[in-house]
Amino acid sequence: MQSLPNTISPYQEMVAYELIWARPEMTVKSVTELFAKYKKLPSQIVESDRVKFPPELEMQVRKHLENKKGFSVSIVGTYQYPSELRKSIHPLELFYYRGNIDLLSTRGISIVGSRKCSDEGKQRTRQLTSALVKAGFTIISGLALGVDTEAHTTAIREGGQTIGVIGTPIDEYYPKENKELQDEIACNHLLIAQVPFYKHHIEPFSAHRFWFPKRNETMAALSCATVIVEASDTSGSLTQARECLRQNKKLFILDSCFNRKDVKWPKNYEAKGAIRVKTMDDIFKVLL
Repeated sequence: MQSLPNTISPYQEMVAYELIWARPEMTVKSVTELFAKYKKLPSQIVESDRVKFPPELEMQVRKHLENKKGFSVSIVGTYQYPSELRKSIHPLELFYYRGNIDLLSTRGISIVGSRKCSDEGKQRTRQLTSALVKAGFTIISGLALGVDTEAHTTAIREGGQTIGVIGTPIDEYYPKENKELQDEIACNHLLIAQVPFYKHHIEPFSAHRFWFPKRNETMAALSCATVIVEASDTSGSLTQARECLRQNKKLFILDSCFNRKDVKWPKNYEAKGAIRVKTMDDIFKVLL
């Protein structure tokens, strides 16, 4: 872990982090490599190479951040930063959050699946979530339509805790239909975002979709396990499946996925170590 100064300013670190991302050539991979090389805080990296971070760019970033409020940031090396995030293939140096960050110290399990899931998939998600909440797990999902929405809403209805990890800046809503749900999670549970405000503002709209696979990497890191309810062969849920196995986390796949004739991924992931779930005991005997 990098050594930290006696006091750090979360705001200044956020500005520096946003400034690093503001350079047009920066990608998830290049930012990861930059922090791996220097092993310093964002502000220290910026100060050590001012040529690459001209004052005019910093002024633009600061101006864009002027009215951003109502959230907090967690920085690597501070006590609130979860060490499990370092297991991600592209570890976050800083993330934005609203709500109860102490939920990151609870035992969380991700429930993911198709946005356009079947009615049966929604019902399975509700049953699965209810059982996991009663067993004491915090439910983690991505606030998308379909499986994600069912997981979050069921966790709340059952009196459990839930964490939403979104693929947009923390002050944006996607999909718009989940605005009320997102606000509920931010107020009474925990909402996490990793997308820098300024980068999202200046990049082409078509580039926004690349943040969602990154969101799944983070969900895998924050969870002790991931359960896939329903997904196609091209589903974003498989990004999380791959990352889950790479991090040596448990990956569970509902039995109904194996019974579908139109997908091949369940058997492929079972061969890589995923666990087929026919009853909740298949999960509980591994995790409890």
